[in-house]
Amino acid sequence: MGYRYQPSFRHFVGTVEQRQREINRNRILNIYHLLDFSLERQLTRRWSVGTSVPFLFAHRNQLYNPRGKFVVNSIGDISIGGRAWIFKPPTESGDNISVGMFLKLPTGKYNATGLATNAQGQQIIATADQSIQAGDGGTGFAVDLQAYKRIPFQSELYFAGAHLFNPRNTNGVSTFRGARGEQVMSVTDQYLYRGGIGRPVPKVRGLAVSFGGRIEGVPVRDAFGGSDGFRRPGYAISLDPGFLYVRGPYMFSCNIPFAIERNRKRSVADYMNGRHGDAAFADYSIMFSLSRRF
Repeated sequence: MGYRYQPSFRHFVGTVEQRQREINRNRILNIYHLLDFSLERQLTRRWSVGTSVPFLFAHRNQLYNPRGKFVVNSIGDISIGGRAWIFKPPTESGDNISVGMFLKLPTGKYNATGLATNAQGQQIIATADQSIQAGDGGTGFAVDLQAYKRIPFQSELYFAGAHLFNPRNTNGVSTFRGARGEQVMSVTDQYLYRGGIGRPVPKVRGLAVSFGGRIEGVPVRDAFGGSDGFRRPGYAISLDPGFLYVRGPYMFSCNIPFAIERNRKRSVADYMNGRHGDAAFADYSIMFSLSRRF
């Protein structure tokens, strides 16, 4: 089981923070609580299959028309797939690499709505912003890579990366935007890469600490299919401290990445309209996971 908490409220255009949003009291606050339940079956020492079922609980205070407080509580997009280790564990060197492929299904709600107020002061049912939708409406596939290498001083280098490919162009859900190319939501690719170094804590059995970096984001253009519709491409680079504790069949980990660079890139629609939209980023996230081996 995994959990992620993330409050996003700092607005950026490119790498420039829009500090006037806080001064003018019109910044947007998104709060995310993401629960992820996973089950993995080890077929052999090298091969395994598994599934992941996420649940999103999100809140957004929208201070421009349509104004309102939007809440989305929904199952997310379920993924199912398999993983293989390049070298048969355990290796003599302690080094190994795994490659995984997963099918992402459109099970999450991608057209959630909420009660809002329009420019005329009327109460209406409006589509929730793309940033808090639990799904994207597309069937996609993800490729991930994990690697670790032992180094001196009882330390270990680690790397993990994942890229979600979404061939679908748009999902047909209307936005509240009137600019050319932004009338419907885009179905975007996503990526996450992280790496660093970890080592056990002396005299504390089962405890290890780690420190590294991570980058996660949405590309301007997808690898496959179109990239039309409304999206907020960009990335966040974070420092990523954490720890891991193992006791018997249980493993608990916690990471608190905090951002050092945020960049809201121009989307395809931005280029069409000759402008550069903004996006709200988080200062930090809190993530932990708990697993049990049977």
